[in-house]
Amino acid sequence: MHHLQTIYHLQPRASARVQQRLAVRGIVARGRELLLLYTGRYDDYSLPGGGVEADEDHALALARELAEETGAREVSIQRPFGLIDEFRPPRGDYDVLHMLSYCYVCRIADTLAAPQMEAYEIKNRMEARWLDVDAAIAHNEAVMQRGAAGMGLSIVRETVLLKLIAQALDGGRL
Repeated sequence: MHHLQTIYHLQPRASARVQQRLAVRGIVARGRELLLLYTGRYDDYSLPGGGVEADEDHALALARELAEETGAREVSIQRPFGLIDEFRPPRGDYDVLHMLSYCYVCRIADTLAAPQMEAYEIKNRMEARWLDVDAAIAHNEAVMQRGAAGMGLSIVRETVLLKLIAQALDGGRL
């Protein structure tokens, strides 16, 4: 898969104990509108998706995550979009979390079913929304500009992705 960008939230030492986490993210577009997740806790927009379980196929993980978070059905991957990797603060007994986000252009059924969000997603006030890509970028950039106290790290990755998607839409490559 084409590497899009590396994001450093911290610079890992050569001897760092690194935990790797694989994730998939779905790009579902209707013209310039994207199916996005709005997270009230962080006041940001992100692509739907999430962690890939051990030995799970990316297509199955993406279909599971999109169904859980947005109610999307009949998810099919049209093509890879690219990979973003990030180095983030650690979880548990590690020095750094190396997050690999595999992004795919997808098609879904015309109507969404009810999402089946996990408890933390409900607590974070996540909801699926169709939104113009430029509006989502402007919103996330305003949140980053304010440096909101509750801002999450993922807003950086998501804004980079949204800008790359907007460029692909502008160039007729999505």
